[in-house]
Amino acid sequence: MKIMLYTLLLIHLSFLTGCADENANKKSNKEEYMYTNKLIEESSPYLLEHAHNPVNWYPWGKEALEKAARENKPIIISIGYAACHWCHVMEHESFSDPDVAKVMNEHFVAIKVDREERPDIDNLYMAASILQNGRGGWPLNAFALPDGRPFFAGTYFPKENWVGLMEQISHLYKNEYEKLVENAEALNEGIATQNLHFLNPKSSEISGYDDFYETMHNRIDEQFGGLSGAPKFPMPSVWDFLLQFSYLTGSESAYDNVMFTLERIALSGTYDQLGGGFARYATDMSWKIPHFEKMLYDNGQLISTYSNAYKTEHNSLFKDIVYQTVDFVERELMNDKFGYYSSLNADSEGEEGKFYVWDYSEIKKVLTDAEFKLVEDYYGIIEHGNWEEEKNILHSKITIENYALKNELDYEDTHKLLQSAKSKLFKARKSKIRPSLDDKVITSWNALMISGLCDAYSAFSDERFLNLALKNADFLTKNMLSKDGSLKRIYKEGKVTIPAFLDDYTLLAKALLDLYQITFDKKWLDYSEKITEYTINNFEDKETKFYHYTHSEDNELSAKTMELQDNVIPASNSVMANLLFDLGHILYNENYIEKAKKMLLGISAAVRQSPTYHSNWALLQGIIERGIYEVAIIGNDSKKLANEMQSHYLPNCLYVGGTEENLPLLKGRLTTGTTIYVCKDKVCNLPTTEVEKAIKQVIRTEK
Repeated sequence: MKIMLYTLLLIHLSFLTGCADENANKKSNKEEYMYTNKLIEESSPYLLEHAHNPVNWYPWGKEALEKAARENKPIIISIGYAACHWCHVMEHESFSDPDVAKVMNEHFVAIKVDREERPDIDNLYMAASILQNGRGGWPLNAFALPDGRPFFAGTYFPKENWVGLMEQISHLYKNEYEKLVENAEALNEGIATQNLHFLNPKSSEISGYDDFYETMHNRIDEQFGGLSGAPKFPMPSVWDFLLQFSYLTGSESAYDNVMFTLERIALSGTYDQLGGGFARYATDMSWKIPHFEKMLYDNGQLISTYSNAYKTEHNSLFKDIVYQTVDFVERELMNDKFGYYSSLNADSEGEEGKFYVWDYSEIKKVLTDAEFKLVEDYYGIIEHGNWEEEKNILHSKITIENYALKNELDYEDTHKLLQSAKSKLFKARKSKIRPSLDDKVITSWNALMISGLCDAYSAFSDERFLNLALKNADFLTKNMLSKDGSLKRIYKEGKVTIPAFLDDYTLLAKALLDLYQITFDKKWLDYSEKITEYTINNFEDKETKFYHYTHSEDNELSAKTMELQDNVIPASNSVMANLLFDLGHILYNENYIEKAKKMLLGISAAVRQSPTYHSNWALLQGIIERGIYEVAIIGNDSKKLANEMQSHYLPNCLYVGGTEENLPLLKGRLTTGTTIYVCKDKVCNLPTTEVEKAIKQVIRTEK
């Protein structure tokens, strides 16, 4: 479909996927501000940071749209989030400037959106940017007709370009309005139909799993790990797929890619070497230089990935990463009700990464001579800095074990010395001004954390991880879930707001299913089924049998969108398909299984063409092609035996169990002891009481 673009609008743009500024210098007394706009009534930290701009910002809603229609003005929809560095560069350069604000207020109705609160709005206008420009990012700045239909979108604009663009669009709106309407209609049609080319409802066979790695391998960076190029995002579902692929096919190359990538990220500047936790991405090819914001969704997923990788070879580095990352999330992102906040900013004191980077002299002052010598060499610290402005980012290229071996040092002594140095630096860092916190609790991101904690518990048998998962699940089901199965998306300061979106439903249902499989407490399975049923009834597209991102009765936006491609978070449709397949086998619900298969069939051509960006779909395809095992463990020691079995990497197994015959697979199996049944297609092998024998009944490379 052809999208009309106008030469006047094609000024030089800087497309930056950045992120963050901090709120440390906000005045506490509202009366001291020169300007206050409608955002002052909002709860989002990102929106509140703009509440005293001279721009007459509105939150998204009826009031702003009616004002645009009444005054016949185009709309600016500016979208970002609290941890976004370049969002706040633009806020400082442009939105805090009274002269820029004058142009915006005179010729437009300006709407500010927190993309984490309203990903549906972000999806719509991001689709416009991608259709027009081939890419997107944040800040996202879209121009729309008074009814909200976009006719132009871009990302970050320097102040001069921003003013020039607004003047050109204002001129076009007043003098060539019909052409803008034509462009909006064409763009809106493109948004509504953009995902249909991914779908192939005529496909009749699920096949080609063995070819995925060859296709994907061309995108893997053999030198530095991760996917080729920069910026580098962790992309957990890619490595989850390759780990599964290595298990199901015996591919040593795929396995080596996973282990190498996870090690490189763990040692890099993208991972906080002192406090634990991962930054959102690296700006360079070698993972050295992070964009310093820390997002809950990355850390929850990477806890899962490192836990599952640990199961395969008990790599001590991976164990340290999991424990340190959980420590970070619990210490810095958990509220007193066991809900998890969204993110930490990249900036503090107006500088990106200032909290995390070090002057050479700073480090030398804190440590003993022996500690400093080790840190200097191991973490690549240099006097004039290994980053900009003579600052140092702690990063390494080899594990401390290999470092000791290479330098003919005693490992235990070297490791102890490094831990001492890290402890002192971590303590010294506490005196710095901290990055600001976005204290929204988001249902879908918390669900990812629950799944991460479940995987950590299964890998390490640490009750602390299980207890954190249970407390967070209690928090979400008590605060976000209604009796009819509907959900809310946001919790902040005791209030729940904003109806949930498809990712909230699918990820929470999956997380509660994960929790059932490690506890055998059926209430979590019942919750998962209830949420899944609500999702089918209220989000399913009756024609394609895929799922809209918004509720079927939600027609607030000019076009509905579907998430089909997996990205830094798996697409909500791929999560739904995996969920339906797993739940279908556990509940003996053939309708769920058929729905999952039809979804995968519908997108199978796209998965074969680009498994890298359909990696969560590829995970499902591996299980469908190679087969799934249902493991039933019944008896008083069912949880103990399940935990022992789940400590092994068995991605083709689902688990049911307990002391009651409360599921079809458990009927008639209760005996005096605790028994394990390994079943496939409702046919079970001979029962056993030994985990090792049960594991041998699971065939890993069966076709």
